[in-house]
Amino acid sequence: MGVIVITNDDGIDGAGLWALRDAVVGLGYPNWAIAAPLSQYSGCGHQTTTDRPIRVEQRAENIYGIAGTPADCARLAIGYLFPQVDLLVSGINDGGNMGVDIYTSGTVAAVREAVFHGVSGIAFSHYKLQDRVMDWQWASGVVRRVLSELLRRGCPKHSYWNVNLPHLGGSAEPPISFCPVSIDPLPNEFVAVDGAYYYTGKYELRQRSPNTDVAECLSGKVAISCISLT
Repeated sequence: MGVIVITNDDGIDGAGLWALRDAVVGLGYPNWAIAAPLSQYSGCGHQTTTDRPIRVEQRAENIYGIAGTPADCARLAIGYLFPQVDLLVSGINDGGNMGVDIYTSGTVAAVREAVFHGVSGIAFSHYKLQDRVMDWQWASGVVRRVLSELLRRGCPKHSYWNVNLPHLGGSAEPPISFCPVSIDPLPNEFVAVDGAYYYTGKYELRQRSPNTDVAECLSGKVAISCISLT
């Protein structure tokens, strides 16, 4: 197998990125590399940089911080930094990226960009309850199990996997659900103050069409969706 590139949208110092690296290493893959943004790009969608130079900072062997978006990271990793990329994994995002989130997520955009270039991709996100802290060691173990299964299955051409972990306590082993992506909108709630509008919608109260990724993840399952570019 060639290089597995690891990226995210929370930045190269994000705990979820290194939890994902640990999952890859835990499966026994020696040829891994990191090409991740130097800063936070959460919610940037599929933004790319074409109007200015993109600074690249090498931190260690095969570990690069990039002054650009997640999609920029995917482009540079595949086209310039590494000679053979077989798989790009993105995450583990600090927060869910299910349903309509996939259109605004930088985490998912990196994987989508990889598939544009003929490289397989898997996006990993971790739904977050406001009153709980993340257990990244637990998340890494779950991702390792899921990653092993998805590598065994493969993914149809011009498609990618989008994975969302539930936020559970303790050492629970959540069941896995292969499910379609919800197209229900996020809560559209704002409060107007002095001519400005402040978003007040609550993520956890979004609509939950039965059997979709939103419903499955929020009910405590690992929601896995195969998303086609066509």
